[in-house]
Amino acid sequence: MRIASSLCLTTVLLWSGAAAAHGPSPHAAAGNAPPPTVAEVMTQRLPEYPGKEALMITVEYPPGGADPVHRHDAHAFVYVLEGAIVMGVAGGKEVTLKAGQSFHEGPADLHTIGRNASQTEPAKFLVLLLKDIDKPALIPVP
Repeated sequence: MRIASSLCLTTVLLWSGAAAAHGPSPHAAAGNAPPPTVAEVMTQRLPEYPGKEALMITVEYPPGGADPVHRHDAHAFVYVLEGAIVMGVAGGKEVTLKAGQSFHEGPADLHTIGRNASQTEPAKFLVLLLKDIDKPALIPVP
């Protein structure tokens, strides 16, 4: 079931806008890194956890694509569907993940590295965010 919500549209716009506003990740290849494409899969309020919701999105990095530095203020569970991605949070190790592998970011983590591991092939991953209903899914960090 696909549930549309203005929050999810805001998420897509914030993600895309953050990538455009902040330019390429400092860890991206030289030149302008193309921003990711973000699509909502579903949003579900969690009545057993008042004020919380689950938001599921897919993120596709084009070849050489990267995210700006950001945080989620949520638990973010990443599962790689296609290709390979490089992920990292402040104070943690950079990891390269291939299809079938996963990654977790906590609410206090600063996502400093997020990019496609390939300059020639796209990469796609699923993200499940467990978050407060009234908070954005992505918070750009200048």
